Amino acid sequence: MAPLTPESPGLAALRAGFADPPRAAAPMMRWWWFGPDITTEGVERDLTAMAEAGLGGAEIAFVYPMRVLEEEAPFLSPRFLAALDHAVRFGAALGLRMDLTLGSGWSFGGPHVTDDLAARTLVWERRLLPPGAHRVPVSPTFPGDVVVGGYLTPLEGPAEPVHLPVVDGHLDVPDTPGPRQLLLATTRRTGQNVKRAAAGAEGPVLDHYDAEAVRTHLRAVGDVLLDAVDASLLGAVFCDSLEVYDANWTPALPAEFAARRGYALVPRLAELVVDTPGSDSFRADVHRTLTELYEEHFVDVVCAWADDRGVAFRLQGYGVPPASVSSYRDVAMIEGEGWGWRELTSAKWASSAAHERGTPVVSAEAWTWVNSPSFRATPLDLAGEAHEHLLAGVNHVVGHGWPHSPADAPGLGWIFYASGALDDRNAWWPAAPALWRYLARLGWLLRQGEPVREVTLFVPGHDVYAQLAPELDLFRAVRRHVGVALTAALRTAGHDYVLVDDAVLDAAPRPRPVIVVAGTTDARAESWLAEQAAVGSRVLRAAEVVADPDLVGDPDVGIEGGEGDVGAVHRRIDGVDVWFVANTAPRERRVRVRPRDAAPGLERWDAHTGRVSATWETPFADLALAPYEAAVLVGSSAPATRLTLADWTLRAGVHGPAARERPVTLPHVWEDDPELARFCGSVTYTATVALDAAPARAELDFGSSAPSDGAFAGDSGLPSFRAAVEPPVGAVVQVRVNGTDCGVLWAPPFRLDIAPALRAGVNELTLVVSSTSAHALADDTHLGEAVAAVARRYGCRFVLQDLDQADAAVRSGLLATPTLRLS
Repeated sequence: MAPLTPESPGLAALRAGFADPPRAAAPMMRWWWFGPDITTEGVERDLTAMAEAGLGGAEIAFVYPMRVLEEEAPFLSPRFLAALDHAVRFGAALGLRMDLTLGSGWSFGGPHVTDDLAARTLVWERRLLPPGAHRVPVSPTFPGDVVVGGYLTPLEGPAEPVHLPVVDGHLDVPDTPGPRQLLLATTRRTGQNVKRAAAGAEGPVLDHYDAEAVRTHLRAVGDVLLDAVDASLLGAVFCDSLEVYDANWTPALPAEFAARRGYALVPRLAELVVDTPGSDSFRADVHRTLTELYEEHFVDVVCAWADDRGVAFRLQGYGVPPASVSSYRDVAMIEGEGWGWRELTSAKWASSAAHERGTPVVSAEAWTWVNSPSFRATPLDLAGEAHEHLLAGVNHVVGHGWPHSPADAPGLGWIFYASGALDDRNAWWPAAPALWRYLARLGWLLRQGEPVREVTLFVPGHDVYAQLAPELDLFRAVRRHVGVALTAALRTAGHDYVLVDDAVLDAAPRPRPVIVVAGTTDARAESWLAEQAAVGSRVLRAAEVVADPDLVGDPDVGIEGGEGDVGAVHRRIDGVDVWFVANTAPRERRVRVRPRDAAPGLERWDAHTGRVSATWETPFADLALAPYEAAVLVGSSAPATRLTLADWTLRAGVHGPAARERPVTLPHVWEDDPELARFCGSVTYTATVALDAAPARAELDFGSSAPSDGAFAGDSGLPSFRAAVEPPVGAVVQVRVNGTDCGVLWAPPFRLDIAPALRAGVNELTLVVSSTSAHALADDTHLGEAVAAVARRYGCRFVLQDLDQADAAVRSGLLATPTLRLS
């Protein structure tokens, strides 16, 4: 870590940015337009409320109607496009980022998707065959079906399937011994229509492996949307998570497979469903080809179109088609979803892609199902889930979401069917600006510099692709292959990781501190691992790490205590180390956070206030984290300057009985000072301190509080609660600097940041110390006389308890010498 002085420009810029983060760092909201059914007044009301609450922007999503429209204005109609143009302009004028979804509902599709451009699937039919040779007629079952071929296999025992091509509408089956079955492979449209489509946007989901299908959608929808708005005002165009169910075929697949893999697809197609000695490799080749077609014919096509239109493309790249973590390679804005810091979520999938790409900002769809149903979610729910995303490496959240509701909607108004309604109809909305500001500070800080993730978790694509069918969701298959036990073992031991796939096999070896391999049988992967070991990487197998996480080495962030509920992520920013630490449990966790690369001192930055809230002159921090509480720790390699403030004057006049100003030596115990021995009240101390420059932080520290006896039994014999510490001040101190009130201290820790009141040159410190009234009680003779008089008249009905202890062991004044810690 580079040397850093307390006045480092890097640290100063971080302080300033954390205290006042830009709006761009604040959460955005998915803004649901139902119908589409929205007015100019509705647009302006929603966007104004978002801006006033401190949100960073809106992602406009066009979904199903919530009422029958009297004057129908369907999706992409002139009236709809005019409302969209107004929304983009009005939002941008408010300083909001405005994103558009490239279609209605999900996944992409609509009435412009013809049968030849719709998503397709491969289906299998099994027929038992009697002995002998047969001519079996085959014909499509549904319109648009295409019979690819037949495959003859025995019912018992292993055997290679025999391919039977379709000739003139039939299959010629040879005479083979034993019971047999015929497998018939047919491709057909999946039948999936766009989910939650707006009025006028209904239709089939497109074939994401077909570049012409994608271009057709972009011409029919994307161009119309962008022609209606000023694209320079847009933050991004957006594609939600891939949910093209059962889409495992495209008409060009046989030709593409042969060109890429070097052998024919159709003769071996039955190996997708029949195990043979070579079927694993064949299945891996088929599924890898589908990934490549998705990347080249969908992702690359949309990226190129977005570049031509001058907008960024934001993608949730996981699901079906089988997107890989490296499929994000050319996407401008990478996004994930899903909370859970101990396991592999799509948020971690996305942040891993961003890490390998060097992309500083990675977002996540958050609060998708938060505290369902709508309006149950609290700010604590939102912050708690957001912390999990941050622990996964995400640094920007897009909330799910803000349902537009017209002013004349009955009852509570319109809500989205899935969970959160995170708008100003919530009774807790007065707290929303503070919540969004809190998340903006954390998001901004965690996108500075570079993430520190020393563990590379390598998942061999060959082995996962071989086991992909029939689900076809590569992210879920990788998650199963890795297993929760491995990721939980790494994270709870203090190690963060980046997930990589076979894309690294094509890159030149470079040292990676630790590589953990989730089981592989691929010779090419083993060769890469050997090359990595040769350049200094330590290679470990997943099973041994699960059994003993200590094999990975010293954790980047050691968490002592916490019962596995406290996680951390680490960023390195121009020589400054920043750790985000979060308690994800519904109970308090006390932990010692020991960063491996910690500087001699640590600071805690409070995301609620944007200020430093605590400091340690140790390479570790002891934290008591409340349920779902998070902390930011910041370290530098330069210790703070500590000044001992020993020369004080006791000032006469305003406070106290002293007849003159006089110097005092600290510690100053009033009970040991003849002029103050029995005094109760307030006394003023003054001192001066000269500074070359106003510091960024100046903590006035009155000293530690030593343990003492707590509860005791007095005359009554009952335990009386007493704080079990001897504080450095007896009992309260009000601090003024250069005439400015800085605060009052009455409980440990007796520390206060006075930097805002300090200046270059000579500064005057004024401490008004107030005692208890214990001595006054002990010296009050009239109480005894009054009690005696009452007893004589009415008898003894009470006893003033423990009067003999009224001022026992009382110590007043400045009981230690304050210090000023400058940084």
